[in-house]
Amino acid sequence: MKTFGSAQLARVIQSGVDLDLGNGATFSVQVLESTMFRVRYKPKSGYLEPRTWAIAPQAGHDVPWSGRQRDDLSGFSCPPAQVREQPGGVTLQTDALQVEVRFNPLCLQWRDAAGRTLVNDRATSAYFSSKRTGAVRHYLQRDRTDRYYGLGDKTGPLNLHGRRLRTLALDALGYDPKCGDPLYKHWPFVLTRAPSGQWWGIYYDTLAACTFDLGCEHDNYHELFRYVDIDDGDLDYYLMVGSTPGDVIAQFVRLIGGTHLPPRWSLGFAQTAMGLADAPDAQAQLDAFITRIQAEGIPCSSFHYGSGYSSRGKRRYVFTWNRDKFPDPKALNERFQAAGMHLVANIKPCLLDDHPAFSEVTALQGFIQDASTQAPVLEQFWDGVGSHLDFTHPDVVAWWQKSLAEQVLDYQIDAGWNDNNEYAVMDDAACCHGFGQALPMHRARPLHALLMTRATFEAQAQRHPDQSVFTVTRGGPPGLQRYAQTWTGDNTTSWETLRWNIRTGLQMSLSGMFNVGHDVGGFAGPSPGPELFVRWVQACCLNPRMVMNSWKADGSNNVPWLHPSVTAEVVAAIRLRYVLMPYLWSLFERAHSHHEPIIRPTFYDFYNDEQCFADSDDFMLGNALLVAPVVQQGATSRRVYLPAGPVAWYDFYSGERFAAGTQQVVSAALARLPLFFRAGAKLPLAASVDGQVTASDLISEICRKSDKF
Repeated sequence: MKTFGSAQLARVIQSGVDLDLGNGATFSVQVLESTMFRVRYKPKSGYLEPRTWAIAPQAGHDVPWSGRQRDDLSGFSCPPAQVREQPGGVTLQTDALQVEVRFNPLCLQWRDAAGRTLVNDRATSAYFSSKRTGAVRHYLQRDRTDRYYGLGDKTGPLNLHGRRLRTLALDALGYDPKCGDPLYKHWPFVLTRAPSGQWWGIYYDTLAACTFDLGCEHDNYHELFRYVDIDDGDLDYYLMVGSTPGDVIAQFVRLIGGTHLPPRWSLGFAQTAMGLADAPDAQAQLDAFITRIQAEGIPCSSFHYGSGYSSRGKRRYVFTWNRDKFPDPKALNERFQAAGMHLVANIKPCLLDDHPAFSEVTALQGFIQDASTQAPVLEQFWDGVGSHLDFTHPDVVAWWQKSLAEQVLDYQIDAGWNDNNEYAVMDDAACCHGFGQALPMHRARPLHALLMTRATFEAQAQRHPDQSVFTVTRGGPPGLQRYAQTWTGDNTTSWETLRWNIRTGLQMSLSGMFNVGHDVGGFAGPSPGPELFVRWVQACCLNPRMVMNSWKADGSNNVPWLHPSVTAEVVAAIRLRYVLMPYLWSLFERAHSHHEPIIRPTFYDFYNDEQCFADSDDFMLGNALLVAPVVQQGATSRRVYLPAGPVAWYDFYSGERFAAGTQQVVSAALARLPLFFRAGAKLPLAASVDGQVTASDLISEICRKSDKF
């Protein structure tokens, strides 16, 4: 790799500066908002990624299907910058943020309005490009007390300092919940807490795979550093600053288009299991499921069809129904709907080579193709080989939406579940249509997950223009939150997974994905034992997404009555979700309107309390409730830290008062999810669930007796 070397000032514009790097390359620094700057490098040959699908700062305006031009500044106020030229550099300043640009070697130094250092580029050398590989690299100085968060669905402790992580999406079935990487998302956004206590974020707008080294690497010739290596993409980053983590996250989410507000029914408990739809007598099994869940009196708002409705053996054929297993799917779906359960169907973006529509899509040139032969690229997929659909081709989008309407929506199914859409196409010759401007697949893989989800979303919106849309996606880059809910993918049943999945969900929230959850009980691996099953349901019952999903080799399914000895405890946790549904809905509304995460680590709300930065199993549900799941086998009590800040904290069930800023050992019997509300909070609660009186009356009485109001 070769350093950019030195620069010289080419021109000053109203909101920034352009620098000349020699050889026709330019480097620009521009003010977009008082708290947000943009830095971009443009080689002489032009951008490798001239369009972006992530940046959507104008509320209510989506990115064009064919992408937004990279240099488009619409949606930004671009206030005038205070520009001061000095020997060897130039300084740009707003009322909130300042950057000093040094020319030789090229280096940026960032400070807040009070003059406190946020971060500096590595002084010895900060910017590199590789003629051989096309990669670009950006180095920043690192402080040992920096705290790093973000990067999407990352595993392990929330503070990512010291790790090396990738944003290459893969189908990560059975991943290690503590250190597995990468998972399903491409999410090149890092949130940093500086030693000064200030917060700042950096988003690299690229679809190319990235490697983030956050303190793993060391070089004797440089001070401590961190860097991003972008694989054959563009260096175009947005840096934003705030006094709190919420300030920065809100700016980032606004930058990428905000969060979709789904229909209310999607907040309820949902059930799915691959074993049910995969069974030879699948329709009979699902019919029996409806009967059983009604007989048990368990509230269930939706059922998610696994891909088994389209399977023949182990192979999956999207947009088909196996009529041997489902002799009358419309009658079955009518019964689901009559029982109050909305329906979501699994859909996949790859057609196996013997799919009945394979020739039709080939004729459209609708698959990812070999750039030299224009033949469909074949990849391993679901016990066979197949070709991935090209969602940058308008004819494929139309084919997808027509097939979705005819084979899913016409069957009284409400929503599509966009699955297996990581597009792990590794062929270097693979390319896609790119809406008339061909894109190599190594710079378009995450884009297809985004556009697949958008195609599904818009087809549903066209079918029911008067209804809010719900859809789900497993993969995708920034922008997916404009359309869909997501989750941590195919986890494995274990106490370790239960514990570390909590953190992955919180990491996704800190990254700007708010509508998130996990497969309750664990998707793969062994069937959960009674205690683990209860604790898992409790840990997930107050996540934005609560879906019980599984695929077990022993033929069992994670369903509420999996273990009759603990069914009462499982159902109690599900019903707790419905008691708190009004409050949960208010948090979805704030996520949509104020760009606030629904679940978040305690330091999000109590960022001045240093103890909140310690690794913890606890999380906040909004700013009112502290949830303390039990993740240790055999535990009947647990230690909880109640953050400083509020006047006091109260036990949600008994109303017992606890001093803020204290450690407490609280009861955690198997039937109990430790839950606390802070003094001064307001909790809207449901009066009943399925016609049955809930605990809300008792809880309201407890609240009235506290100093909460």
